[in-house]
This record gives sequence, structure tokens and C-alpha cells, in this order.
Amino acid sequence: MIYSKAQENNLRMIILDKVYKTVLKCGQHEIEERKSRFIATVKPVTEEDEAIEFISGLKTRYWDATHNVYAYLVMGDSIIQRFSDDGEPSGTAGLPMMEVIKKMGIRDLVVVVTRYFGGTQLGASGLIRAYSKSAIMGIEAAQIVTKKLCGEMSIVLEYPQLGRVQNLLISEGFPIKDIAYEQDVEIKVFVPWDKIHYFTDIVTEATSAHSTIKRITKTYITLDSQGRLILD
Repeated sequence: MIYSKAQENNLRMIILDKVYKTVLKCGQHEIEERKSRFIATVKPVTEEDEAIEFISGLKTRYWDATHNVYAYLVMGDSIIQRFSDDGEPSGTAGLPMMEVIKKMGIRDLVVVVTRYFGGTQLGASGLIRAYSKSAIMGIEAAQIVTKKLCGEMSIVLEYPQLGRVQNLLISEGFPIKDIAYEQDVEIKVFVPWDKIHYFTDIVTEATSAHSTIKRITKTYITLDSQGRLILD
């Protein structure tokens, strides 16, 4: 598919974003339209090879289907976007599924909609509606999540400071990964990448500089629709 310069720039901005949406897991949903079965199967992917392998596997699994339509959007060092109508009239299947992906603002996934023809023609508008609806339902079944670029930070402090720092982290919305209770207390917490300096300042102030703060690693965390941390 050919995108305008403005659309390409918008997609490249998504790649550079510190926050983006994708799907959490494999998901599947089936609908029926005028006796035709539409089975949407969705999977998170990070490389094009994963998407191609997934599509190939479903074509083997549903070898007797009338069509196996697909669309995928993978964003790494470059934008990779592909779709196929797999024999449906041009523009009635793969393209609407790609538009669904774009409108939902998600990336790094592959969507395959398998159709078993039920004997009744749907027409171009009917096909567009059916494939779009099936893609939406499949994506929702795979659970939309938010990925946020964070630094995993470590705070080492004395026990009397623990309650104050915990309350501070909760009130500021910094997800706590783990707390280790040894001679001192070590709290591991995820901090949005652009708030690391702020985080360091407020923890230092809250502990009167009697704490050790360091960054362990740079990582993307996964948040559900309510903003709650999902641990792998």
C-alpha cells in the first residue's frame, strides 16, 4: 500500500513514541454473516518473519477455507505493512483490515480472517463490513494493551523510610515491580523514561538523601486498559 508523505511521517512518529498500543496475546473470534463464517485470528509479532510464519500456519490449518485474508503492521527500524485480499474483490478485505489496525492505533500484530463461504454473495460493502467487524472483534479478543518505555529503577533505603516511599510511589503512579526485605529494603520500580530525573529528585527529598537510587535497565512495560501493570 502507498502512503502519502504525511501518513509516512505520522507512522514514523509512532515508531519513535515512548508509548504505543499493541495486543497482549493470541486471540480468536468468529462471526457469521449471511451463512458465511469469518474467523479472525490475531497474534502479537515483532518481526515480519513471525507474521509470515503465522499466516502460513493458518493457511495450512484452514486449508479448506474459501479465503485466508491477512493484514499486518510491524514497526521496528522501519515500517512494514502488508495485506492481501486472497481472492476477494480488490479492496474489500485486506485493505479494510489494515484500516482497522490504523484507526485503532495499534501496531506489532498480524490479523488473519478466514472465510468459509456460506452460499450467499455479500457484495463489496457487505464484505468490507464483515472483514472490518471480524478484525475488530479478533483484536479485542487478543486484548489491547499499552507499552510504555521506562527505566527499571532500584531504591535501597532503611526500613523506617519504607512506608513514606511506598505511599509516594503509589500517589505518583509509579508501578512497583518488587520489594526485597534484607538488611535494608530494595524497591524495584518502573519509571517513565521522561520522568527519571523527577523521580530521583522526589525520592531523594522524601528520604532526606538517605537512599541509594540507580537505574537497572531500560525496558517497555505492559499496561492493561485500566493502566495496571501486567508482568510477564
